[in-house]
Amino acid sequence: MRLTTLGDLPGRIATGGFILHTGLQKWSADEQTAQGVHGMAAGAFPFLNSIPPERFIKLLSIAEIGTGAALLAPFVPTVVAGAALTGFSGGLVAMYARTPALRNPGSIWPNENGTAVAKDTWMLGMGLGYVLTGWSRLRNR
Repeated sequence: MRLTTLGDLPGRIATGGFILHTGLQKWSADEQTAQGVHGMAAGAFPFLNSIPPERFIKLLSIAEIGTGAALLAPFVPTVVAGAALTGFSGGLVAMYARTPALRNPGSIWPNENGTAVAKDTWMLGMGLGYVLTGWSRLRNR
């Protein structure tokens, strides 16, 4: 049994390509972008204040490039690629949940500023689906 199937590829390619692209963009981010991304992340996770913005954006870039590459590489088992996507998108969803300015007052639903981040819930769902499917395939081998 294959650990990656043809049916896995459309979602992995679409998501992996998007994440890889954003990681590559962040690699050469300017100081203002680094400060903005770091500020938003540190607002949700105060321990990130101890990491300089330029270092944070490089680390985030590496995480995105690695996650995107794992999703795009068909030889990486779906369960592994799904675990990477789940971890990465779980952090983004947690940031969304911890940032009230991204949601309508008293609601879990995004406001205009939060829509771009709230879409990461779909990636979390895809990642969890890949992990569960991958575990099922491994168990049935």
